[in-house]
Amino acid sequence: MASGTPTGTAEVSRSTGYGRDPLAAIAASAAPIMLEGRYRLVVGALVRLRRSRRGRWTLAAGSGAFAIVLALLAIRHFATTSWPLSDGEPAVVAAAGLLLLLAQAFKAYGWGRLFAPAERPKPLALAAGNGGAALIGVVLPGRFDDAMRVAVVRRYPGCPAGVRALCLSLVMLGLIDSVALAPLALAAAAFPGAGMGVRAGLAVVAAGGVAAAAVIIALPRLAASKRVVRFRIGRWLRPRTTSLRGASEAWALVSACWLIRAVALFLLLGTLGLGFSFPLALLFLCAGAAAAALPIGPAGAATQVGAGAASLIASGVGASQALAAAVAVGGLGVLSGAAIVLAAVVWRTGLSLAPTRTTA
Repeated sequence: MASGTPTGTAEVSRSTGYGRDPLAAIAASAAPIMLEGRYRLVVGALVRLRRSRRGRWTLAAGSGAFAIVLALLAIRHFATTSWPLSDGEPAVVAAAGLLLLLAQAFKAYGWGRLFAPAERPKPLALAAGNGGAALIGVVLPGRFDDAMRVAVVRRYPGCPAGVRALCLSLVMLGLIDSVALAPLALAAAAFPGAGMGVRAGLAVVAAGGVAAAAVIIALPRLAASKRVVRFRIGRWLRPRTTSLRGASEAWALVSACWLIRAVALFLLLGTLGLGFSFPLALLFLCAGAAAAALPIGPAGAATQVGAGAASLIASGVGASQALAAAVAVGGLGVLSGAAIVLAAVVWRTGLSLAPTRTTA
C-alpha cells in the first residue's frame, strides 16, 4: 500500500513497452489517478494507432478524407454565399483578431503559473500548445486538443516539465477556467433578455465555477496531509500542487483572457450585424466554453460553434445568421491559433540559426 503505484499501470507499461514515449507515458504509468479518466483512454488510443502501421494509415486516410469533405462542403457553401467575416468592417475584424491573440498571451502566462518554478515551460511554448489545440480541434474530437497541448509543449526545445506535470497543469487550468467563467455567467444570466432555459444553463456554468474554486482551495491542504504523503503519487504531487497564491495569479490572468475574448466577441457580433451587445457576447462565450468542457464530442471547434449558434438562436437570432456568426468566430479563433503556432516555429528557427550565423 505504501508504494502508491497502481500495479495494473506498471503491468501495462511493461507489457506494451511504451518506454519513454511522451504519449505512451500519458496512457500508461505517467498520469495520476485523477487524470486517467480524462486523458488516458484518448491518448492510449493514439498510442496504439501510432504503434500500428495499419492504424497510422487508417488515421491518416480518415483524417484526410474528413478534411477533404469539410473543404468541399465549405467551397460549395461559400460559392453561393460570402464568407461571414466579409460582411464586417475590416478594421473591427482586425481589432478582434488582435484581441484574440492578446487573450492567448494572457492564457499562456496564466497556465505557466500552475507549474512548479523549476518545471515552468516558456510562455511561447504554452501559447504554441494552445494554438496547436485550436488547429487539431477542427478535425479531431474533444480531448484530443489536450493531447496536442501536451505533445507540443513537451517537444518544445528546452521544456523542463514532464508529461505528468503537464497533465496536472491542464487539470488545474480547467478548474481555473471554470472559476474565471463563473462571474461572467452570472452577469450574463442577470440581464433581462435571457430566457429561462438560457438562465438555467448559465447557472450550471456558475455552479461549476464555485465547485472548481472549492477544489482549488482544498488541494494544497489535501496534498500536505500525512495520509497522502505515504504514497508515491502523493510525494510527487506535494511539491507540484498549486498554492493559493499561484492559483490566484493564474485566475487573474485567465480572467483577463476571458474578458478580452468577450470584448472581441462584442466587436465581432456587432460588425456581423447581430448588434453590439455585451450580454449576447457573454452568452456566446459561456456556451462555447461549456461545450469545450464536454468529455467527448464530434470535433472540438465544431462543438463550440454549434453551442455558440444554439445560444444565439435561443436569444432570438435567426438560425442562418446565428450559424454564420458562429462559423466566423470559430474561423477567426482557428486563424489566431495558427498564427501563434507559426510565430513559435519562426522564433525557434531564428534562434537555432543565430549560433550558425555567429560562427560563420
